[in-house]
Amino acid sequence: PSVPMPGYDVQVVDEHGEPVPPGHEGSIVVRLPLPPGTLSTLWGDDDRYVASYLSAFSGYYLTGDGGYVDEDGYLFVLGRTDDVINVAGHRLSTGSLEAVLAAHPAVAECVVIGVADEIKGQVPRGFVVLKAGAPTDRLADELVAAVRDNIGAVACFRTVDVVPALPKTRSGKILRKTMRGIADGREEPVPSTIEDPAVLDALKPILQR
Repeated sequence: PSVPMPGYDVQVVDEHGEPVPPGHEGSIVVRLPLPPGTLSTLWGDDDRYVASYLSAFSGYYLTGDGGYVDEDGYLFVLGRTDDVINVAGHRLSTGSLEAVLAAHPAVAECVVIGVADEIKGQVPRGFVVLKAGAPTDRLADELVAAVRDNIGAVACFRTVDVVPALPKTRSGKILRKTMRGIADGREEPVPSTIEDPAVLDALKPILQR
């Protein structure tokens, strides 16, 4: 978390473009006009720039990220707004679920993906990497309970696996799309930017359960 740098009027708005109170999640936007020197268009494609970044909320630049601002003005980025899962008609941000898991003292890093479900459409699955020496007794139960307490039973969060590592690109981005595809039974190509293919190979049997 951090505060926006001077010159940027960063706000969090709801689906109607209205600012939300501190602590409430929404879309992170920047009030126009943007400061001098910022990206003003896409090379040779002004229309796509307008459609992608300036059309969602009038008077704002859409970052594509979701998050919230706390009472002290610190901005928390929870993830991409397009990384949303639909659980029985309820739209849930995987970033908000990950924030709950990451708050557990035993968790070093984590990821939540939405996997296909015949009844609910999608359900969330969690994967956590533990800190060195962290106990695993009742950890899964504690994490499931934490999500229920903070997000609610509507999340239908019931499955969390402890894994030795998460598959990432060389720049550190977790390969969520690849993980989702494998979990849903699709043949997913291994991205050329993957940092360590062995991590994904070790994770496949867990994803396919």
